[in-house]
Amino acid sequence: MTTPNTTPVSPSTSTAVEFIGMIGTSDSSETRPPTGPLIDADYTTRFARAHEDAGFDRILIGYSSTRPDGAQVAAHVAARTERLGLLIAHRPGFIAPTLAARSFATLDQFTRGRIAVHTITGGNDTEQRRDGDYLDKDERYDRTDEYLGILRRAWASSEPFSHEGRHYRFEDYGSEVLPFREAGIPIYFGGSSEAAYRVGGKHADTFALWGEPLAETAEQIASVRAAATAAGRSEPPGISVSFRPILAPTEELAWERAHRILDTITSGAGRPFFEQARHHNGNTSPQNAGSQRLLAAAAKADLHDRALWTPTATATGAGGNTTALVGTPETVAQALLDYVDIGATTLLIRGYDPLDDAIDYGRHLLPLVRQELAHRKATAPTSDLTPAGSVR
Repeated sequence: MTTPNTTPVSPSTSTAVEFIGMIGTSDSSETRPPTGPLIDADYTTRFARAHEDAGFDRILIGYSSTRPDGAQVAAHVAARTERLGLLIAHRPGFIAPTLAARSFATLDQFTRGRIAVHTITGGNDTEQRRDGDYLDKDERYDRTDEYLGILRRAWASSEPFSHEGRHYRFEDYGSEVLPFREAGIPIYFGGSSEAAYRVGGKHADTFALWGEPLAETAEQIASVRAAATAAGRSEPPGISVSFRPILAPTEELAWERAHRILDTITSGAGRPFFEQARHHNGNTSPQNAGSQRLLAAAAKADLHDRALWTPTATATGAGGNTTALVGTPETVAQALLDYVDIGATTLLIRGYDPLDDAIDYGRHLLPLVRQELAHRKATAPTSDLTPAGSVR
């Protein structure tokens, strides 16, 4: 792994830090059993609008072999919001890249440029096979590399082109539908393995990481940037980091709330949520590097750096972004800024009380982070204002 570098970089003086939330189609989490139908249209609308009202830039719509189709959820949300960006999780390989290119470009046109794609290559063999994918991990990343190259080209020009590769072959593909903006549709990319760094470093506009301690996060950022350089890119991808903030008016109340959340998780109150997660993972220990890294950090200590708390990752098996930032809004804002200072350009946050927490983040957390970034930009020398995570 590339030698870590924790030297602050220029995003700390930029106001261009993106906030992403995450929505589901029913009211459920690790601390609460689902209520209502799996697809609750009214709740989905309310959840999305809460993020828009809170000032989030985008919302992530997740993917698994058991969840509602993300593109259709995005279309529902887009028709009921005004400006909110929609980040659709997508696994390469289950539909042809040419069809995916048209599908996303069509939705991007209808939403006037609000679509982005979050590429998840797949980290669990059992889950992949439910959708008919029997490739191993290395083969999946090789396919993703080819797939994203085709997507980029399909979005760049309506001129027909042919392709013959290891995983895809077609002749004279040309589409009349292109993305709303000439720059195309932003590609986000998740992963924490060497293969993920290689493919994401080559293709991603933003590379997404889960919330590890600062030193380990800096190591991953360095690895992504090294992979981008090796791929011949002059600008590295932006970096997203993900957390589960637990806020309260005082530090004491925040920690009391954090332990209540942990107790609720371990008591089994969210058992239906966990049953779905076990189905997702095939009742096995996590195969993906991201979950393994979160569990390794949790084994070292419960509390890291300013406010990173890891027992929630252990209690949930690290089946996603499960580490918390605990404290007052001021403490958590400073903790988020610590990650901006080592290179994060996007902050993905979601709560254990999903809807109410999204509202609270908009009231108490996002404004503090943006206020401090604006202050830094206003008081910084001009030479310090060049963004470090520029996209292609």
